[in-house]
Amino acid sequence: MDKLFKLKENNTTVGREIVGGITTFLAMVYILAVNPGILSACGNGMTFEAVFTATAISAGLATLVMAFLANLPVALAPGLGLNAFFTFSVVMGMGCSWQFALTAVFVEGIIFILLSLFGVREAIIKSIPTSLKKAVAVGIGLFITIIGLVNAGIASHETGTFIGFVNFSIANKTALVTVIGLVITFILYTMKVPGAILIAIIATTIIGIPFGVTVIPEGWTPFSKPAAPLFCKFAFGEAFSSGAMIVKFIVVLVTFLFTDLFDTIGTLLGVAEQGNLKDKDGNVKNAKGALLADAIGTVAGAALGTSTVTSFVESTSGVAAGARTGLASVVTGILFLLSLFFTPIFAIIPSCATAVALIFVGYLMMASAKEIEFSDPTEGIPAFVTIMTMPFAYSIAKGIMYGVISYVICKIAAKKAKDVPVVTWVLAVIFIADIIFEAVK
Repeated sequence: MDKLFKLKENNTTVGREIVGGITTFLAMVYILAVNPGILSACGNGMTFEAVFTATAISAGLATLVMAFLANLPVALAPGLGLNAFFTFSVVMGMGCSWQFALTAVFVEGIIFILLSLFGVREAIIKSIPTSLKKAVAVGIGLFITIIGLVNAGIASHETGTFIGFVNFSIANKTALVTVIGLVITFILYTMKVPGAILIAIIATTIIGIPFGVTVIPEGWTPFSKPAAPLFCKFAFGEAFSSGAMIVKFIVVLVTFLFTDLFDTIGTLLGVAEQGNLKDKDGNVKNAKGALLADAIGTVAGAALGTSTVTSFVESTSGVAAGARTGLASVVTGILFLLSLFFTPIFAIIPSCATAVALIFVGYLMMASAKEIEFSDPTEGIPAFVTIMTMPFAYSIAKGIMYGVISYVICKIAAKKAKDVPVVTWVLAVIFIADIIFEAVK
């Protein structure tokens, strides 16, 4: 163990790594309920059970790859925000099939593997404006929050305004149970209880039983044989059926690439900072291996039938508990694979319980806002446009599109066009082309 994971070199022990791995699993296991809940909304054969299997296997495999390729205590799973973009923007918003979306995720993963092998991902990271990186995280956080509020029945357009909160009365049982779950989450997280989100989901599910929002089927059992995943359900024919579809595919692909890129880098930087897992130059240890693990996980996840797999910021909870090496990731990965045999437990979790996780993760993603330079209009305005557009347009894609375009416009107006990276110019051109295609349809 010491030779494989360099425990002494990282000033840790097997016991600490096991505790850290379990803590990370408890902090992010909610994704086993939330991801199938979001993706199964696509319908047309994308079932909760199939996505659950894909989620558990892809999370387990990707986290194990992270352990052995990068020796870092970072866990991976299908990312929140990325699954929302998959369902609500690509499938429901653009009218594409979920097979089309999986194809984009698969191609994204292949591209990431190549970029990671040749070190190009690190170069791309440096070329994207910092303000937009931070704004994307904040915008996705707000978008996820609105999805949670709507799923919980808290936010509604039937309140007499464009959108408002319902009354938290016994008549609005789902909303009331969600609020109770949020209060529990706030208390547990403030008290720094490990697995606060998971505990809150369990508590909300139990509280929902007497309210009638948690329904336990007759003859229910907590154990089951894992459902078959949606293996290799790609739609290259649909993606390349016309010029308009090709442009749409590129926009979706770039959005997945863009979002996943910064989710992963942000997580790696956060974990490295908290656990002091940096090299002599202050860079993340084994960053190339970590990025490659993320890419392999995305390819495997797409082949199994789930959205983009990415590194989870909840890994910082395991680091806080003592994790410093890939041994912790081994523990987390094994626990994800074992969860395959408990599908019925997650299937009875009501929308109000998963909404608690969505809303609270929205809070966690707000942290990036403090690092945006709003005092500089060429940085602050594009960031604001990105953050504003995502929740109110109900589209992560549009938020990124308009943010990049406004960034270029502001830099040109301020006579700072030379500050715009080449990659950002390319993104702006692609996004403008998509807007034009949509307008002339």
